[in-house]
Amino acid sequence: MHHSVCRLKSGRFSIALAISGAFASGIALNLTSPSSALAQPLPAPASAQVPQLATIVVTPARTPEPLSQTLGDNSVMTRETLDTLPNGTLSDALIREHSIEGVNLGGPQTVSTINIRGTNSNQSLVLIDGVRVNNATNGLPPLNAIPLNSIERIEIVRGTSSSLYGADAIGGVVNIITRSDTDRPFSAYANAGVGTYATTQYDAGFSGAKDGWSYSLFGGYGQSAGFNATQRSNYYQNPDNDSYYRSNIGGSLGYTWKPGQTLTLQTYQSKVNGSYDAGAPYFGDRGIQTLSNNILTSRNVISSFWTSTLRAGFSTDLYKTINVDATQNFYNTPDGKQHFKTNQSQYVWQNDLTFSPTQIVSLAYERLEQSVDGALVDNISPGLVNYQQTSRFTNSLLAIYRGTWGAQSVQASVRNDNNSQFGNVTTGSLSYGLELTPRWKASIGANTGFRAPNFNELYWPVTPSFMGNPLLQPERSQNVEAGLKYTTDNTQLGLTLYRNNIDNLILNEPSIPGDFYSPYTPMNIDRALITGITLTGSQKLGRNTLIKGSFDWSNPRNANTGELLPQRAQRVLKMAVDQNLGKAKLSGELFVTSQRRDALTNDTLGGFGLMNLVGSYPLTENTDIQVRWNNIFAKQYTLVQGYATPGSNVFVNLALKM
Repeated sequence: MHHSVCRLKSGRFSIALAISGAFASGIALNLTSPSSALAQPLPAPASAQVPQLATIVVTPARTPEPLSQTLGDNSVMTRETLDTLPNGTLSDALIREHSIEGVNLGGPQTVSTINIRGTNSNQSLVLIDGVRVNNATNGLPPLNAIPLNSIERIEIVRGTSSSLYGADAIGGVVNIITRSDTDRPFSAYANAGVGTYATTQYDAGFSGAKDGWSYSLFGGYGQSAGFNATQRSNYYQNPDNDSYYRSNIGGSLGYTWKPGQTLTLQTYQSKVNGSYDAGAPYFGDRGIQTLSNNILTSRNVISSFWTSTLRAGFSTDLYKTINVDATQNFYNTPDGKQHFKTNQSQYVWQNDLTFSPTQIVSLAYERLEQSVDGALVDNISPGLVNYQQTSRFTNSLLAIYRGTWGAQSVQASVRNDNNSQFGNVTTGSLSYGLELTPRWKASIGANTGFRAPNFNELYWPVTPSFMGNPLLQPERSQNVEAGLKYTTDNTQLGLTLYRNNIDNLILNEPSIPGDFYSPYTPMNIDRALITGITLTGSQKLGRNTLIKGSFDWSNPRNANTGELLPQRAQRVLKMAVDQNLGKAKLSGELFVTSQRRDALTNDTLGGFGLMNLVGSYPLTENTDIQVRWNNIFAKQYTLVQGYATPGSNVFVNLALKM
């Protein structure tokens, strides 16, 4: 994985590279462990909560629909929820959700990954405003380069979704909707906060609409002295604090030149500069992640029956490392500079045909163009990467049907992806829902998916520790699930059962069978079976108290050996209590996880429990003071052997809205 290639010393992988390589290459279908943030349960249908407009989502069927009418286990994280994490990361936010786990290697500036329903980190697809950002070098999204201040909401679809979004959507899809143009008058916000580890964070933005024009602009800057990312057991420990600096800017401009005819330009630019531990001598190693995402969309209502959407998206993900003090670099490499870059261009033409308010067909064509570039510098192979191939493209056709007849509803989709490397791959999905009573709703569904091997897995050059395999074939997935939901004005309950079978699993094995000192290489040799049960719920007690939570039980195993897959907890409990105390709001969060097995050392990592407190109070009509206290009992715990986790930490934020 390119985030950790910078730790390649003396011809061997560091723990960080091996762990992140497990995420990228599927070592034992590595699943990561959750951290201290809490999950939010599946939101109830708006009609069952308060008499307001329904929550509208676009990700589950690629067209707008009320969340309460979607089929499957889908949810939304709103801006209100994200505001409770004033200095949090995208990974912090996502792991509040049920069936999502995450890990990072020692702070927000380091490798961060998430896993949905026990699948590998590169088996879930992340989008920004509908455009994929999983890079092509290691298959992972740049979570550490997407700050929360830039996000309006996050839509989450759990379960295999390749028939909607193509490759990599085996575990699910996360669609990050940035703060964009609105149809309301001018509004603005600003935040300023300080916290533990000499952390500061500032962000601001505004949006509005007038005379057919809509606009938004947002930006932020934060920095921290950080904590020591590694433990003494880590071979590459450097006993210093690992600082970071992060910044972002983005916005949108839209113009409705005629009713139903809108042209919109969106841009998003983000950068995080963080130090990492590379061992003695203690020179200043820094990794710099830069993300650029630009989208042009034309939405045209041709008639009451036909809506056409044309979209062109362009993204660049660049990760590079530098040695600030090259004079201490005893490997005598040219300043330790190395980089990995992915350019992606995505073109979409989607046509939504509304036969009636309850019968909708969507037909779409997509083209995805990917190109990569890299340069790895170490003491053995200076200037080494030179992928055998540096580009590929995929042409896709898809059709989606969504229909409702009284208490019954159906969603079906089929998609063909013609990949320049792997040929045609066809995936499909069929889901059925039934309202048993006004309060009870059941659903059942089946879908197939695939993941295309990334360029590191295919073309990584021969090194003493690792080599690519250009003969790899895509991983294939068959997922079935069933759900039951109960909703009243004060109560929400959800039950989901799922079974995901993954064939052609890519695992790292010795390139010379039986010779464990030979370079490891990825191979299609295994199969994984992931089964699980998820319970979610919330209960209102009076007007001022809300109790919510989730429990996930999963059984992720190597289907060939029967062994539990490493680096994951089989049982995860997340609970929260929200309490209104006059004008003040107070929340308590509890996170409990069972033990896990470390991917590299095979050691057992103990289970643990964490508690957080969150509070806010309005100083004026437009100004709030917010306080978040994470890990209030200073629990010491390990997510990845050799890497540190934050201790008890506090962040205080002043929020202004107008």
